[in-house]
Amino acid sequence: MFSNRTNWKLERNRLTEALEAVRSAGAHILDLTVSNPTRVGLAYDSAAILSALASPRALDYDPQPKGLLEARRAVVRYYESGHKIQLDPEHLVLTTSTSEAYSLVFRLLCNSGDELLVPKPSYPLFEFLADLQDVKLVPYPLIYDHGWQIDLHSLEKAMTWRTRGVVLVHPNNPTGSYVHEHEREHLNRCCRQHGLALIVDEVFLDYALDGNRHCSFADNQDVLTFMLSGLSKISALPQMKVAWIAANGQQPELSEAMARLEVIADTYLSMNAPIQWALPALLDQRKSIQHQLLNRVRNNLTELDRQLAAQTLCQRLNVEGGWYAVLRVPVTQSDEELAVELLRKKSVLVHPGHFYDFPNDGYLVQSLITPHGEFAEGIRRVFESLTCK
Repeated sequence: MFSNRTNWKLERNRLTEALEAVRSAGAHILDLTVSNPTRVGLAYDSAAILSALASPRALDYDPQPKGLLEARRAVVRYYESGHKIQLDPEHLVLTTSTSEAYSLVFRLLCNSGDELLVPKPSYPLFEFLADLQDVKLVPYPLIYDHGWQIDLHSLEKAMTWRTRGVVLVHPNNPTGSYVHEHEREHLNRCCRQHGLALIVDEVFLDYALDGNRHCSFADNQDVLTFMLSGLSKISALPQMKVAWIAANGQQPELSEAMARLEVIADTYLSMNAPIQWALPALLDQRKSIQHQLLNRVRNNLTELDRQLAAQTLCQRLNVEGGWYAVLRVPVTQSDEELAVELLRKKSVLVHPGHFYDFPNDGYLVQSLITPHGEFAEGIRRVFESLTCK
């Protein structure tokens, strides 16, 4: 009755079972995995957000496959002001989420069984998206040596005649590593040689912890490039469901890609009018929200380093941007067993490294947007537990 593409293991893992048991017991859990910015105590301009959704223009139905032109122009203005990039609104396609954007691009590039190269470690969502589009994912490693870097040699070795593109996450989740200029040049050269596209997820691009502006791939013209981003992180408004694909590259591939993307988008017409008319105001929210989030992330990172300095067992891996930190911890048990133990004995929730496909045990991932007091106490309990082993 059901398709093979949805034949996933749906059993709950041990960490999920432990979380339900601890919650049922009434314990207060210090959640160091928080990813929902709407529930971490940020100060939103509620009046501006809600009033933006009340435009009378939303009563008119104007189906535009790529999204309403005024909404796409708002995205263009964001890149002009924030990243000094001039985009063509005709090369933008609005979607309800980056997940939908991935799905559209996967459909555009791949036949059933074709391959895309994806970073490892990285966010586990790719596997489900690929399964639903009948695409095979082939991992390429990110390696750590005084900082994260792409193993470019392994990436090239992973290419086959079925490879259609390379997925980048810039900066990566959870490693927080940006694609550096020499890597970008190598990837452009390699993709040009093999006729591949780049698919670049930039949802965390604005959250550079060193204060520097990191270059977007939105203006990458060397090869066919699809840059994905959206309101979820830029304005910390995941509930508003606005994302986009910005395409760039050489002709005639770019024109053909846009023509095909427009047909795919026209098939679904997933964007709703109220949110598109509200998009300029919602993008403006970033001006206050990003400052709050960056302060939270930096303060929590400072607290993490302060507590790390008082012990010798753990190490924080270098992070350049985003909302997460990776700890390297002693391997006395599997990462999942350690996470379950921390939850049951210390009421602290962390993500084990295998959740993000780290190649071996010895890694814990923490969110840096957890409210500062909870973060500090949660980290204290983590180190207390590890010291007692």
